[in-house]
Amino acid sequence: MPDVKAPLLHSDPETVEDVFDHTYKEKEGPKPPVVIVWRNVILMTLLHIGALYGISLIPVASKLTLIWTVVCSVFSALGVTAGAHRLWSHRSYKASLPLRIFLAIGNTMAFQNDIFEWARDHRVHHKYSETDADPHNAVRGFFFSHIGWLLVRKHPDVIEKGRKLELNDLRADKVVMFQRRYYKLLVPFVCFFVPMFVPWYMWGESLWVAYFVPAVLRYTWVLNATWLVNSAAHMWGNRPYDSNINPRENKFVTFSAIGEGYHNYHHTFPYDYASSEFGWRLNLTTCFIDFMCFLGLARDRKHVSKELVLARAQRTGDGSHRSG
Repeated sequence: MPDVKAPLLHSDPETVEDVFDHTYKEKEGPKPPVVIVWRNVILMTLLHIGALYGISLIPVASKLTLIWTVVCSVFSALGVTAGAHRLWSHRSYKASLPLRIFLAIGNTMAFQNDIFEWARDHRVHHKYSETDADPHNAVRGFFFSHIGWLLVRKHPDVIEKGRKLELNDLRADKVVMFQRRYYKLLVPFVCFFVPMFVPWYMWGESLWVAYFVPAVLRYTWVLNATWLVNSAAHMWGNRPYDSNINPRENKFVTFSAIGEGYHNYHHTFPYDYASSEFGWRLNLTTCFIDFMCFLGLARDRKHVSKELVLARAQRTGDGSHRSG
């Protein structure tokens, strides 16, 4: 039987972690000291220097190597957007075992923490958005929400709230737990060796170019595209669905993060598998999920009804809503 999108007329009871916790109160008094993780600072600095050098090598890279770089970029990005985000964090659709394995491999190539940790932190982000318990609290500025949160120790509230989340669905997923168990062994091979080895072995690209372009540059690009959802999409753009929250609709982020920049919509309706009301428009991730449903590898997509979207936009939006 073909999959049919199920319109939701109200908040989905299965996604309780999506609901913002209005009972949470930030502690009064002095904030805990910021502890810099110098290892991360050094590694991120070297990574970005390597990526800049990788850009300089693009003119000497073969066309096949550049195509391979794009393929790896999209594959690893889907491991985050369609996998860790829409599937495992929000449970907005269901995926078969082969698709879950495919997405887990893509997520490993993306190297943004294992699926379990990524989904846990993202659920905390939604439940305590823009507070001390938010891992990448945008109130602390662009740099912090973009990359700075990875360069310092987590705020104690992030750790405390993360431990209290219900994560049994993640623990019950054998693909998630297998990846978590062997993550440190898999990452060097999947994220760096495979992207480098294929162009060197298959069409004779130099190892130097193969390492710095499809491995280092590709990895850094996907990282920053993902981070823009936490930073730029929480600061710049309109808020057609809910003007009371920070997340915005940001077209640049939507393009660079293959569909994740419809962020005011996503924080208003986090259980929608499409993260947007506009279908495939600038949304490669939604195209991918729909194609997987067509192939029978995914099912039970959750989608917000147009009536609910319009009613919410009229009630809480900033007046900029344009459907269609």
